[in-house]
Amino acid sequence: MSGQITEILQPDAAGLDRAAALLREGALVAFPTETVYGLGADAANEDAVARIFEAKGRPSRNPLILHFADVSAVRALTEWNDAAEALAEAFWPGPLTMVLPLRTGAPVSPRVTAGQATVAVRLPAAPIARGLLDRVGRPVAAPSANRSGQVSPVRAKHVVDGLGGRIDAVVDGGRCDMGLESTIVGLAGHPVLLRPGGVTQDSLETVLGRALGQRRDTDAISAPGQLRSHYAPRARVRLNAAEWEPNEARLGFGNVAADLNLSPTGNLDEAAANLFEYLIRLDSGDHPVIAVSPVPHRGVGVAINDRLSRAAAER
Repeated sequence: MSGQITEILQPDAAGLDRAAALLREGALVAFPTETVYGLGADAANEDAVARIFEAKGRPSRNPLILHFADVSAVRALTEWNDAAEALAEAFWPGPLTMVLPLRTGAPVSPRVTAGQATVAVRLPAAPIARGLLDRVGRPVAAPSANRSGQVSPVRAKHVVDGLGGRIDAVVDGGRCDMGLESTIVGLAGHPVLLRPGGVTQDSLETVLGRALGQRRDTDAISAPGQLRSHYAPRARVRLNAAEWEPNEARLGFGNVAADLNLSPTGNLDEAAANLFEYLIRLDSGDHPVIAVSPVPHRGVGVAINDRLSRAAAER
């Protein structure tokens, strides 16, 4: 499938109309959300969804997230419950994905769920994404728009560098605001945190009024972002670097001298927004190792450290 021309679309009405038409025809279109760029396909089109896995080189056991324009469409497709309603009222549209039982007979390709009885669903907040989804008028399956296991893209250029010639189009909406994928919570039983993200565990537990369960590494993959090695640059990643070693690319946090600094002032939201872009920038050089300063393990820092630990995992 490589060698095709990837069309670059503007995030205006004409560009979104074109992107929506392509998606309805079974094409693959990347688009920006508030988190990262997603690689979209019509969730009911078996061939289109299969192309996502082919383009990304994604393992078939790794399910996809469905993106919607409104919550009523999510309710119609899933076994909705009180916990989902409470979280939707608090955090949608926004960077929260919920995993719920899929209704019997729902028009969703089995590849989306990796053959499971549950489905991951989200309402993105980014205006470009919402404008596109509203035009498509149906659920769009959209994992991150990068080769599987590599650093997630936060600019259209990152998408083209990784998937150019393998997908049909990219809506160029500039840099994503948050730069870190959505939080994922499982709601098929007792609520379980499946992937940390911008919506923190404390915030979720406050709304739900109870503690979240925790996923174990030995549990079956039930949502994206659970593979041990993920979000990885080509260079090896060394974590919690208290000092730098020769011939390393240096990624700092706080008041430290570095090649790039996630947040010189120690702001975790700023660090999250910069994480993937800075990893991509440092990986474009010839350093064999990217060393990363310690990042506090609180708030969104939990999600940052989750991504860094997977980027540093043995491949």
